[in-house]
Amino acid sequence: MNKLVICLIICAFTIASYAWGKWKMGTTAMFSMVAFVVTGCIDAGTAVGNFANTNAVMMLSMFVVAAGFNRTQFVKKCAASVNRIAQGSLVMVMAGYVLITVILCQFIQSSMVVFGIMSPMLAASCRELKLQPSRVMFALMIVCISTISVMPLGSGATQFAELNGYLEANAYTDYVVDLMDPMKARMPMLLLVSLYAIFAAPRLAPDQPVVATAGIQAKEDSRKALPPFQEKAGYIIFLLVTLGLIFQKGTGLPIWVICLAGAVLMVVSGVLSEQEAVESIPWWMGFLFVGSLTMGGALTQTGAGEAVGNVLANAIGSLGNPYLMGLVFFLVPFLLTQVMMNRSVMTIFIPIAILACKSMGANPVGVMILVQSACLSSFMTPMATPAVPMCMAAGGYNLNSLMKQSLLPAVALCIVSVGWVMTVFPL
Repeated sequence: MNKLVICLIICAFTIASYAWGKWKMGTTAMFSMVAFVVTGCIDAGTAVGNFANTNAVMMLSMFVVAAGFNRTQFVKKCAASVNRIAQGSLVMVMAGYVLITVILCQFIQSSMVVFGIMSPMLAASCRELKLQPSRVMFALMIVCISTISVMPLGSGATQFAELNGYLEANAYTDYVVDLMDPMKARMPMLLLVSLYAIFAAPRLAPDQPVVATAGIQAKEDSRKALPPFQEKAGYIIFLLVTLGLIFQKGTGLPIWVICLAGAVLMVVSGVLSEQEAVESIPWWMGFLFVGSLTMGGALTQTGAGEAVGNVLANAIGSLGNPYLMGLVFFLVPFLLTQVMMNRSVMTIFIPIAILACKSMGANPVGVMILVQSACLSSFMTPMATPAVPMCMAAGGYNLNSLMKQSLLPAVALCIVSVGWVMTVFPL
């Protein structure tokens, strides 16, 4: 039995265990990690190196920063003000948070970081409205993931250059991606996800957490108010971290350094004790993320992604209909990105899209952007992107409840994206 088949079997058992829920997801993730190493699907050094992954450091640090911000009265006052303006309407509350989230997503490259910034305030608003965070955290998460870098601002201003780089690398320069093309293609997705998060997602979410919430506070904080210095330090540190992330390119500091510095300052300034900082981190989620990185690495090293890509490349010429072609180039990367790193999937499938179009003398811009959009819209599993396990911890979701909430927006995104992009950017 070759390593590719072994890798796929381990992946299937891992996902089945997540769905079964017999063991903690972190336990399953670590077990699958060991299985990948023992069977040679991934080398031990690469697997162990995932514990030092910068995204893992960034994610766990943001939990501490969010916990420190939650200790301040500022969060409660902010939530009370939002609810007062919204007059107790959940729709109006969600509209306000979605708008701010979309704006932040144009300047901060990480959906996980944006979720870490917005979720403490949304959780506080839920407490004011006497609602469980399970009603809203999924809605916030899909906005954080699906609207990142849609507009040509911040990191979004570089997307056209990256896509043109793929065209040059594959010697197909008859077509060029313009600065505004990614925004033109993804704007309907932004509008759809925003409206869904405001009006539909809270109605379809579970009224109560399915599993115990962790990390970001979901219960009323019974601890006494912080002294004046620590109170001010808490929201000043949070504000500085947010500004540092927005202007990260100007500072030259890696995102994980900014997040980790904020977490350390929360403890050093006395906003959180060392014990409170440690307790604010859902360690099972960290193990889950490391295990997910290992699974994605194993799929890449064993060639599973390339194997799927080769099958797709051989079959694509027989489709004939450009909308069916667009559907395949959106759907396959979208599904693969649920278990592999989105950058890896893009690296495999954008060249395949270009070569398929080149063989037909067709315009590749639309299908390239479809692949990119699919890879940037993965929210159905905790392996997809770090924002998903953060959301699961904050909202109290297990895999089954996450999948139930994900199905409808995933189908809607697929239909709207393919229909719009293949119409605006015809082959």
